[in-house]
Amino acid sequence: MAREALEVLKECEAFLEGHFLLSSGRHSGAYCQMAFLQQYPDKAAEVMAPVAEKLKELNVDVVVGPAMGGIVYAYELGRQLGKRAIFTERVDNVMTLKRFKIKPGERCIIAEDVVTTGVSSLETKRVIEEAGGVCLGIACVVDRTRAAAPSPIPIVASALKLDLPNYAPEECPICKEGKLPLVHLGSRKMKEQAKQTL
Repeated sequence: MAREALEVLKECEAFLEGHFLLSSGRHSGAYCQMAFLQQYPDKAAEVMAPVAEKLKELNVDVVVGPAMGGIVYAYELGRQLGKRAIFTERVDNVMTLKRFKIKPGERCIIAEDVVTTGVSSLETKRVIEEAGGVCLGIACVVDRTRAAAPSPIPIVASALKLDLPNYAPEECPICKEGKLPLVHLGSRKMKEQAKQTL
């Protein structure tokens, strides 16, 4: 029987606890440092296997991973599905399809590491649709969305659903305690306002 994804993430030290600034600008007491899972291709393949299985019924043509976090997971899903895997990347902080092409009508799935608000994926959805592709939704390792704030793009498959609270900076109880420094581990450039909270 397959192991639980959270067990694998903890084994890789990819699940961290502390005080973290998320790419959305919100704060959290837990963080999934997915680069730590990527160190172990066999474990990444294990975690993504149930996600790939769920995607088989969607008739996906292309798996699109936003750089940096989605690249490895797009590749792994593409490998398991036998489909093409590409990535979008930022040029002057704008998400673009710099190296690859999407043909009109191709059915695309966005591969993400962690989805908290789903806002980052909107940039990739725009890129897909501008190229004439069809965005079927998001497949991710960790779904951190909340019922009160669902992703604007449907999450069609995830390896793990984590109900971890996250806070607007002005409402963050960890900030109010003042014991733990705020840490930003993501690769995305933050807005000036979020940078000032560091």
